Amino acid sequence: MLYLASQSPRRQQLLQQLGVDFAVIDVEVAESRAQGESPHDYVSRVAHDKAQAGLTRLRAPAGAWVLGADTEVVFEDVVFGKPQDATAAAGMLRRLSGHTHTVISVIWLVGDGYEASASCLSQVRFTCMDAAAIDGYVATGEPFGKAGGYAIQGRGAAWIEHLEGSYSGVMGLPLFETALLLREHGVLP
Repeated sequence: MLYLASQSPRRQQLLQQLGVDFAVIDVEVAESRAQGESPHDYVSRVAHDKAQAGLTRLRAPAGAWVLGADTEVVFEDVVFGKPQDATAAAGMLRRLSGHTHTVISVIWLVGDGYEASASCLSQVRFTCMDAAAIDGYVATGEPFGKAGGYAIQGRGAAWIEHLEGSYSGVMGLPLFETALLLREHGVLP
């Protein structure tokens, strides 16, 4: 049985696209970057912590696999998490405007005494956004709950000039890497 350690509707929707049966397990893990921790190591640690927390919560039944994932936007070595309010969302978008940033998405599959991970790095270039465009986008409410303050699958797509990498990875679950990991362990045919 596969469990997804995430309440993210986007991750659930993406995992459904693979046609695998899964159940959702709610976990809470600390999401703060340690001093000196690289952005990639931070994202990987959080994804691993989510998967491990899910496995612990299940009390590790035989044959159970738990998938944990984390996705963050990184620009100039700053990790842009989910904005807490409109001011934070607008600030993130002002910083990203006219620049290329990296989206790091890491998945961990844990279970039966085994762990494996995969990473996906994508480069996203935002067009230049003026203050009115940023304020209008923030007013839609879409930036909240999204790393970097935007949704590539929503209205935020209108500001993306170029994507190099994985669309689903930017959404929150890189499907190619996830499918490979699940196939390696017999979870996906």
